[in-house]
Amino acid sequence: MPELRVSIAQHYHERTKYDPQTLASKSHHLDWESQPVPFKEYKIGTTFDLKPYLTDSQEVLAEDAETAWWQRLSRLLFCSYGLTGMIPTTGSPVYLRAAPSAGGLYPAEVYLVSRGTPFLPAGLYNYQSKSHSLWHFWDSNVWQKLQSACFWHPILDDTQMALVTTAVFARSAWRYQDRAYRRIFLDAGHLLGNIELACALNDYRPHLIGGFADEALNQLLYLDPDQEGAIAVIPVADLLEVQENLPLSVTALPSATQTEYPSIPDGELLSYFHQATQIQPNAAFKKIPKIPPRANREKAQSDQYNFPFCLKVSTLSQPIVWGENLGAMQETMLRRRSTRAYSGESITLAELKALLDFTYQPEHYIEQELDGYPDYFVLNSIQTFIAVSGVIGLEEGCYYYAPHSQELRQIRFKNFRRELHYLCLGQDLGRDAAAVVFHTADLKTAVAQYGDRVYRYLHMDAGHLGQKLNLAGIHLGLGVSGIGGFFDNQVNEVLGIPVDEAVLYITTLGRPR
Repeated sequence: MPELRVSIAQHYHERTKYDPQTLASKSHHLDWESQPVPFKEYKIGTTFDLKPYLTDSQEVLAEDAETAWWQRLSRLLFCSYGLTGMIPTTGSPVYLRAAPSAGGLYPAEVYLVSRGTPFLPAGLYNYQSKSHSLWHFWDSNVWQKLQSACFWHPILDDTQMALVTTAVFARSAWRYQDRAYRRIFLDAGHLLGNIELACALNDYRPHLIGGFADEALNQLLYLDPDQEGAIAVIPVADLLEVQENLPLSVTALPSATQTEYPSIPDGELLSYFHQATQIQPNAAFKKIPKIPPRANREKAQSDQYNFPFCLKVSTLSQPIVWGENLGAMQETMLRRRSTRAYSGESITLAELKALLDFTYQPEHYIEQELDGYPDYFVLNSIQTFIAVSGVIGLEEGCYYYAPHSQELRQIRFKNFRRELHYLCLGQDLGRDAAAVVFHTADLKTAVAQYGDRVYRYLHMDAGHLGQKLNLAGIHLGLGVSGIGGFFDNQVNEVLGIPVDEAVLYITTLGRPR
């Protein structure tokens, strides 16, 4: 009987794993002269300058409605993806943005689709982060086409604006080759985390849509699908308008699962896989339902590793206080930087609890006017493991984090510093971190539920979680750095994680040096 082939998502994941025996042979020389420019330019259109509307988060909005409206939109975009720093170099300077990106390559582009508001004409806009402006490159009414591409998603019935994030594949593939697809969607997740919080700062509510007809949406935005592709739609509800205080709705739709595919050469796997994860325009979906808040949803799976004999540590914590009008949050978003080195010193259990509380228990922050039930795609499919090397008040070892029960469950007893250094490709960040967070997922089970497109959803959700860990850590004075390059199979072996768990993302935490 012939052996069943795995799906293209599973095939891609296996093909792009780093292995200590083959990593050196897969390395390639970087041609710095051919590095893609991380900014998109248009030759035809008009610009809306957003710089005059940048204000401090605690500053009162202008009294006239138009200026106040532009202030909110300007701050939303700037806190999400605006330029927040510059590193001078012998060549062109390197610009840093509010959302982190692997290698500083910034593969994401942000577009705004306007239905037509009193202050923003209907049409298509590209957010120009370098000049903090909106470039209006198409001025016709395109909202109905957006609705059609999103299979008439109910959130688009009552909203007036939507952000669309896309990926310019070559920006990351230039350095990371086929494995870049993982990093692209992790970076997109960082951006979605920023958008969630930036919306809360400015009285908006983002609603995620991951299920759409890719070809139709790419055509709507005039994208060359071989170079750039839409990856998420984010209708932005204005919470100051009563009719836009909307219930939650479905965020993820399934794609097909492809198990028949040709032999794909290295260098072509990324583009082939992206095409395979698309949803066709003629896909038959029933009416997309509205769904209740997360607190009332039936849990898709119970917490795992609930052994009676294992050490269990409660993670209940006082919520992080973000100050009046969430002023400390905006300040943190704009000064955030990835940590380059740790001192090796320990952090406290209280600090680790606070990080987990902010990331996984958003309902604890409703009183601070943050969204208690933010959108993710397939959050219940993601598991969290933490390798503890230096947390005062917590034994060394590997723990499973149970978010519903709010506790850490120890599954291995050991100091992993040496192994973490190895698993993170010899990066000192792994060795010197006080704790290392691993996000994983049972890829086979996830594909069975959502098709190959779930690979996108999983990595965007992992990046979204990673960004919230990042911001909470920076606010508390800790160092934080995400790692997308690691020895995949060896992570499972060292930490005792089942082989079915695909490692998605690593976030290191510690004292910055």
